[in-house]
Amino acid sequence: MDKTILIVDDDARMRELLNEYLTSYGFDMLMLPDGSKVLKTIRLKAPDLVILDIMLPERDGLEVLREIRMQSQIPVIMLTAKGEDEDRIVGLELGADDYLPKPFNPRELLARIKAVLRRQPLTNNKAIKNKDDLLVRRGGMVLNKAKQTLVAEGKEVELSSTEYKLLEVLMTHPNTVMSRDRLMSIARGKDFMAFDRSIDVHISKLRAKLETDPRKPKRIKTIWGTGYMFVDES
Repeated sequence: MDKTILIVDDDARMRELLNEYLTSYGFDMLMLPDGSKVLKTIRLKAPDLVILDIMLPERDGLEVLREIRMQSQIPVIMLTAKGEDEDRIVGLELGADDYLPKPFNPRELLARIKAVLRRQPLTNNKAIKNKDDLLVRRGGMVLNKAKQTLVAEGKEVELSSTEYKLLEVLMTHPNTVMSRDRLMSIARGKDFMAFDRSIDVHISKLRAKLETDPRKPKRIKTIWGTGYMFVDES
């Protein structure tokens, strides 16, 4: 399959089982017992996906996820304790691509891995050939995919993880009407249903940061009855 997965879990038995199971499906595996070397491993080994347990010694998985998202868009699937909805919600808000409560069926994890990898753009760690591939220039703005930062009119604009993901989808599909369903599916995945109910709020926040007059937006247009469109007149 030519894909590498990094497992971060302090349970040695779990690491062993996942290593054996996923290797049998053609994945190359990397293993870490805690979060101390995750960023270094991502930088040096360039895995295609991270499976990250929330309950880690010393530094929990949510803290590790925050650090990952400051430097990388690598897909992350969180492993959470069964019934811990708050951890799941916070993980998704911080930029996790999916989650799976323990205990779980390895076949379900495999299915989720394949689904997340299918959703990833071609500019992942192994596909990047040029530094410019990481930059999206539209409408006088520059989006840096590696750092997940935005510069507009020469000034850096602070974005939340959700705002960044929405803007990335819009800017990489300029002058294209994006329905709410499609926008959500690309930005967060089909299972993030709570996101659907708050998308208009996030768009309003983006406009407040990007538009000269948010009441008369020129960059992010509302297409009534359909969704939104990023206007690039360059």
